[in-house]
Amino acid sequence: MKGKIIKIVSGTYSVKDIESNTIHIVKPKGIFRYHSLEPKVGDDVEFNETTILKMYDRKNTFVRPKVSNVDYVILIMSSKSPNFDLDLLDRFLLNIERNYVKPIIVITKCDLLESKELDTIKSYMAYYKNYYNVFYSDINGLKEKGELFNLLKGKVSILSGQTGAGKSHLLNTIFPELSLETQEISKALGRGKHTTRETTLYDIDGMYIADSPGFSSLDFSEIETERLKDYYPEFREHLNECKYNECLHLSEPNCKIKDLVNSGDILATRYESYKKIYTEIKQAKKVYGRKY
Repeated sequence: MKGKIIKIVSGTYSVKDIESNTIHIVKPKGIFRYHSLEPKVGDDVEFNETTILKMYDRKNTFVRPKVSNVDYVILIMSSKSPNFDLDLLDRFLLNIERNYVKPIIVITKCDLLESKELDTIKSYMAYYKNYYNVFYSDINGLKEKGELFNLLKGKVSILSGQTGAGKSHLLNTIFPELSLETQEISKALGRGKHTTRETTLYDIDGMYIADSPGFSSLDFSEIETERLKDYYPEFREHLNECKYNECLHLSEPNCKIKDLVNSGDILATRYESYKKIYTEIKQAKKVYGRKY
């Protein structure tokens, strides 16, 4: 049989049969461990009634959370309580981009804003919509729910984002089928206290959705400073347009990116975020690279 791993608990693997949609509880062959292969949630596998026999090639894989073959990260950001934060948004987007996964941005709690406040956020997000899908939600749920579902159909997506952004509420309003299960997970695993240890894929009308806090880690120390620019789509659009092929878009002359910032074609806050993170990474590498 062919299937997808949807849950792993204490060495037992729940695999969903692609043809029958039945769930089988199995274990991997010992040879996987011999070859240092670790089956993860999201892996496509070949299996029988008791054993995972083969793992198919992955298009991506992650350490935190332990999940593979991800198509989208649905990034949940609050508009208020906590207040909307462009710098934090850029950091989350960088974290997603460096894993070569497509971000989808959802701004929550829009009903808590005055119309002018919401207009301000939307004016900023008009820039981000050049590169990402952006949605808005309020107490009644998600706007343009059908458009989101069309994106997610047949895909594997992870929910992630800002603490206190209303992720659980959003999950229940756009996926009411999960309401009971979400409550049970909250009691058993301490949702909101960052104690969740497992990732589960929920199949909802052909959409695989995972809710995992592990993707929210914002540690950029493993990024090489020379690669940081590659994770900004507006920078990638103008590859090789600077005077120097290896331009870092900082102090180099005849830099196309700096010209676009000055002309307003690249959002100034995005560029400032880039410079700030670059400095943080460089300083961190100096500290960790020091010999004692």
